Amino acid sequence: MRSRNPWSWVRYPATALALFVILFPFYWLVVTSFKGPMDAAAYPPHLLPHPLTLVNYQRIFAVFHFERYFVNSTVVASATTVAVAVLGSLAAYALARLPVRGKVSILLALLVISLFPGVAVISPLYVLMRDISWLNSYQGLVVPYVAFNLPLAIWILQNYFRGIPRELEESARMDGAGLLRTLRSIILPLSVPGLFTAGIFTFVACWTEFLMALTFNSSNNWRTIPVAIALFGTRFSVSKGDVFAASALAVLPITILVLLFRRWVVSGLLSGAVKG
Repeated sequence: MRSRNPWSWVRYPATALALFVILFPFYWLVVTSFKGPMDAAAYPPHLLPHPLTLVNYQRIFAVFHFERYFVNSTVVASATTVAVAVLGSLAAYALARLPVRGKVSILLALLVISLFPGVAVISPLYVLMRDISWLNSYQGLVVPYVAFNLPLAIWILQNYFRGIPRELEESARMDGAGLLRTLRSIILPLSVPGLFTAGIFTFVACWTEFLMALTFNSSNNWRTIPVAIALFGTRFSVSKGDVFAASALAVLPITILVLLFRRWVVSGLLSGAVKG
């Protein structure tokens, strides 16, 4: 008879504690966003709103025009994700299947680039964007975001492509399909989990990026959500309710994406880890 692990009783309390630590900040974010100014500043803080109010959400749209920042972030993150998915698929397929010289060196270079801190290139990028008149524009953020997110997407996708049986491509080639036709009709449909994994990572990275968005888009009409939230308030005071309401709305799209596609994301990560 197998003896029970003496530490097995620790699993459930440890899991509950970990969930509490992870989820409580999100709970507090949402709860505080529904509190009035006096309730939000109360000490000791209330665990529930007294009373529940939508004044913070009304204020961020009426006073700060939050919808403008939401649109900017959506356009930049979506355009970057699409570009990374297209370019990353082509590059990953070439590295996974075609006889590319120096393939290992290229993959190592991509890994190094993906770890490179963005703050190190902010100054030269700013000068470049200024010289080509791309400051305060969508493309001024999309192009750098694509450059910084493409290496990780290529790593994820080439790992996934390598796990697809070559016999499927050989059959398509015998039927007269070219490389692009094979990629579009066979490889990509079988790689949906990997594509969603790379896509969601890219979208989240662009949605939450702060430094480039602050540096390149200084005009209020072109600000993204992280920059707009950081600049909420006046010179001498910041409304906690406004910041929490805007932050709750900023987290909402990412939460929806993760909940809707969580199975594909997990499948893509696990497949890449096992097949890579």
